[in-house]
Amino acid sequence: VKFCDPDTSFGELEKLTNDACDALEGLCLPYRVVLLCTGDMGFSSAKTYDIEVWMPSYNKYVEISSCSCFTDYQARRAGIRYKSDVKDKAAFVHTLNGSGLAVGRTVAAIMENFQNADGSIRVPDALIPYMGTNIIR
Repeated sequence: VKFCDPDTSFGELEKLTNDACDALEGLCLPYRVVLLCTGDMGFSSAKTYDIEVWMPSYNKYVEISSCSCFTDYQARRAGIRYKSDVKDKAAFVHTLNGSGLAVGRTVAAIMENFQNADGSIRVPDALIPYMGTNIIR
């Protein structure tokens, strides 16, 4: 969850979404970003992106992350206000939520997208320093 100034909330949503995309790019996983239509969003969201990763076993993209801007909806319900200056009237913050990357699906996506013909799995370059190997047999 992120609180931000109402003037910057949609820009902050883009940054939040890009952070999740950067992680997928670092892992060299194929993904796409989907802007949800209002019929697919929760009623409290003003704008939502789903990030989907390619899963060969399903032969389709599946959701791995979701990032939303709720404008002042949640802040009004929770009474969360801020002042830019002590002389200003308190205003409601805007809230955002980003689910990061679903760990189980991220691991599954790595296994599926990096599996070799012999069943071994090539470790993405970004993970080699942490895994201590470049292949899992």
